[in-house]
Amino acid sequence: MRKLNLSRILIAALLISGFCFLLPETVSAAGWGSVTGRFVYDGEVPKPVVQRAKGDPTVKDPTVCAAMEHLNNDLVINSENKGIANVFMYMRRAKDVHPDLKESKEKSIVFDQKGCTFEPHALVVRTDQKVIVKSGDPVAHNTHTFPLKNQAVNFILAPNDREGKEVENVIPEILPMQVKCDIHPWMTAYWFVVDHPYAVVSDKDGKFTIENLPAGKNDFRIWQERAGYLDRKFTVNIKPGETVDMGEVKFKPSQFETK
Repeated sequence: MRKLNLSRILIAALLISGFCFLLPETVSAAGWGSVTGRFVYDGEVPKPVVQRAKGDPTVKDPTVCAAMEHLNNDLVINSENKGIANVFMYMRRAKDVHPDLKESKEKSIVFDQKGCTFEPHALVVRTDQKVIVKSGDPVAHNTHTFPLKNQAVNFILAPNDREGKEVENVIPEILPMQVKCDIHPWMTAYWFVVDHPYAVVSDKDGKFTIENLPAGKNDFRIWQERAGYLDRKFTVNIKPGETVDMGEVKFKPSQFETK
């Protein structure tokens, strides 16, 4: 009887240890991959609109804010390759996150103000990151956020404040939120707060890359400040160990027409 019990215990132990040994392989079998591509304006590039002319005396704080010509930045298109900048591409929710990306490596992001313009204009920030709002201008600004879920902030930033003030957003947002300077009303930017790493903003050439995505079908949303949603379900089939190149993802001019 004792021998029989010992045999059963030994078999059970081997099964359990075997299961534990196989489990990591089962998890990693899903694999991880990346996606890249470029957002492109599918039409004739519109002529840029001047927001502030150089030396315009009607602009508030003209020696700083009109020291050079500034163009509208609600739709930035590269005239050489038709790439659309400042387009948000993001996963609405992330069930699986790569182990290396569960926490942000950079715990703070700088949001600056130069020439009465916010830099960067479009920003992805995770809930475990702080935004350090600074100013390189010799005039006062204020930073006013308009979140849907987080606590709004509205504070004055002294001239040439390079130490800055910290802003936390601990709840993921549904959409990118507008950020304004009420002193200089043309100053706008957009922050998108997420609780995962799978969100990106296209660069000056319209290029985007999201790395270490779970293998399989992943759905993304594509949003731009003038157009709103450009695509509510942009599906990418990620292959383990590979980078899927979506090529040129084109959007028609009509999608950017203001209603």
